[in-house]
Amino acid sequence: MKVSREKIADAFKKVWELRPKLSHETILSLSSLLIIFILALSVRLLPLRWGMSLSEFDPFEQFRFTQKIVNEGYFSWLDWRDFQRWYPWGAYIPKTNLPGLPLTAATFYMIISALGVSVALKDFCIVFPAIMGAIACVVIYFLGKEISGKTVGLISALILALSPTFITRTSLGFFDDESVGVLAIMLFFLFFLRSIDEKRPTESPLAYGSLSGLSLGYLFLSWGAALYPVGIVVLFSLIMIILRRYSERLLITYSLTFGIGSFIASSFPRPGITFLTSWPILAAGGVFLLLCLNEIIRRVRTTKWKIIYVTAFFLALIGGFFILSYLGYMGSVAGKFIAVINPFAREGSPLIMSVQEHRMTSWSSLYYEFGTTAVFMILGFFFAAGNLTNRNIFLIIYGVTSLYFASSMVRIIVLASPAIGLLGGLGIVGLIKPFMTLTKESRFVPRKRFYAKIVGKEFSAAPIIMCFLLLMVNFAFPSPRAFSHAYSPTTLLSGSMPVKPDKPVTEWIDALHWMKNNLPPNAVVFSWWDYGYWITVEANRKSVADNNTFNTTQLALIGRIFVENETNALKLLSTLKDPSKGPNFDKPPEYILVFNVIYDDGRNYPYVGFGDYGKWTWMLRIAANSGGATEKVENLCERIGIRREINVRDYLYENMSIIPFEKGGKFYNSLIYLLMEHARCKVALDKNPSANVTDPALAAEHEFFKSHFELIYPKRGDKLNSYGGYIRYIPIVAVYKVHYDSNQ
Repeated sequence: MKVSREKIADAFKKVWELRPKLSHETILSLSSLLIIFILALSVRLLPLRWGMSLSEFDPFEQFRFTQKIVNEGYFSWLDWRDFQRWYPWGAYIPKTNLPGLPLTAATFYMIISALGVSVALKDFCIVFPAIMGAIACVVIYFLGKEISGKTVGLISALILALSPTFITRTSLGFFDDESVGVLAIMLFFLFFLRSIDEKRPTESPLAYGSLSGLSLGYLFLSWGAALYPVGIVVLFSLIMIILRRYSERLLITYSLTFGIGSFIASSFPRPGITFLTSWPILAAGGVFLLLCLNEIIRRVRTTKWKIIYVTAFFLALIGGFFILSYLGYMGSVAGKFIAVINPFAREGSPLIMSVQEHRMTSWSSLYYEFGTTAVFMILGFFFAAGNLTNRNIFLIIYGVTSLYFASSMVRIIVLASPAIGLLGGLGIVGLIKPFMTLTKESRFVPRKRFYAKIVGKEFSAAPIIMCFLLLMVNFAFPSPRAFSHAYSPTTLLSGSMPVKPDKPVTEWIDALHWMKNNLPPNAVVFSWWDYGYWITVEANRKSVADNNTFNTTQLALIGRIFVENETNALKLLSTLKDPSKGPNFDKPPEYILVFNVIYDDGRNYPYVGFGDYGKWTWMLRIAANSGGATEKVENLCERIGIRREINVRDYLYENMSIIPFEKGGKFYNSLIYLLMEHARCKVALDKNPSANVTDPALAAEHEFFKSHFELIYPKRGDKLNSYGGYIRYIPIVAVYKVHYDSNQ
């Protein structure tokens, strides 16, 4: 058969005609979205220049959880008590950890492994947050498109892609709940709004309502902040009732969403079945009954029965909530909400306040996060309020609540980032839309004759250019904030210092590897809780506490040990064991780890204020002011012959400055000070034998310390590196061997 040029051309023409018919606008939108996705992913991968490492603290435990699932199966964690953590009691994983992120990462890892892609699980977990963060930017495009069109969606995606806080929470190595939590929230909102859209087919509430419920269920399993979007939907539904915008679609969507979501949450050990009796879920149940009441009233014709139904409903609702509150089912979760709603309620909890991201947000932090986008956000509120559709009402509720909570707590800024993107996109589009229309029309001839010339289209482009310049200032000048934010190393590679070093800091990695290779396999390392995950995962040794601070009594005990003098500290430390569990738990911790940072000034080597030197005051406050946990520790002290109470004013003045040694300040006799100071003097003298330092461990009054606490890392002669620019820092990770008396 002869094949002519014409037949080949016809064949290609027919194949070309089979292509999807896309408009120029659709192609442009998809191309822009692809660029934003690549930009978001690239920015989050910038820390690669420092090396591959998990960041912060919690991601190490999430990786350990994922590793358990990959190695031993999906259900291996359901009865897992991890004795590598919280020695000697262990951590019961089904009740202390949410499984959403580890299950998700393990599933995707198994899929790519089955497809023949060979990658280490840890490397996969390091890159995973960056991919999820970029996907979240795509999802917010569809959410913005659902609310107010494609342009709003694209601008929202761009703002979220370059949001400094969202970059931090989804950058390379930040393998924590936020990496999938924000994505799940966006999916939840998207499906919920689509489900209640009156313009969609009548069967859409069943499909989108089910997807909304699945997204909510996944969110319950993945992030403790899941109760926030629940509150938004509950408040939105209540406002719809008040504004008389109730519809049968809303009832069906609400029922499917919370029915499926609650079923998923209660099917796992955590949140668990008791989650259904928590205060926010009971409030959601109350609004559900209110929606049912509206449906009943809509169908009932007589006024008499309407009054009867309304009266019975409110009596049952008030009575039910009173009984559940009296029985104590609503107290615990309500307390957490109060701590966020009322920032001053956190002041009484030193454990909460000791975490930097739990403190109130300063104006500088808010400006650093939002910049000039705040101007467009305000315009977004204005345009949304001027067109009160159901979607815009939802967006206003989301924006107002997220801004308030972001101001209340630093960590919650990440929840506000999508809302700022959506409102900023709406504000920009609302501002430039009239001028875009003018650019498409013919030139405008002014009525007043004193204008010499006709006004051209170019004048309509001026506001558009201004908006572009403002965005440029926000994201690119005086330096690209988002890029510099993302270009910082992970916490481990920055040496756990809040400064940007000039090169990767290896002190922590070296210390953890040394512990892994030199300490006995069953060694227990005593430290402040910040370093627990690193000790458990990287050093593969037992720790006594970590960032999952569920055992407040043990934290108060650790704090008390560190702030006591060396004699009392050793007595308390020797109680940290449980022989009833077997031979692996009959010994107290034999190693202590402390961390501090000093200036490399060549002579005095003073403390910087990072590490345990900046944390010891919180150790003191947690030991002294943790309510029932403090009382249990005091009872223990009384039993072993140590004074019962500890007074903060023996260590600190009212302005929180340290009481000097010559005035009786007890800090300079505390175990934490002696541990830090002995290591500082050792490092300083190794750097400069004529350094102006005096080691307190050599004093006669601290002979007990010298004989019972032996510095084994860093070893004598090791010269630690210094990092930074003009000001140089030396991070010191010190490990001590504890020598107990024979009766301990």
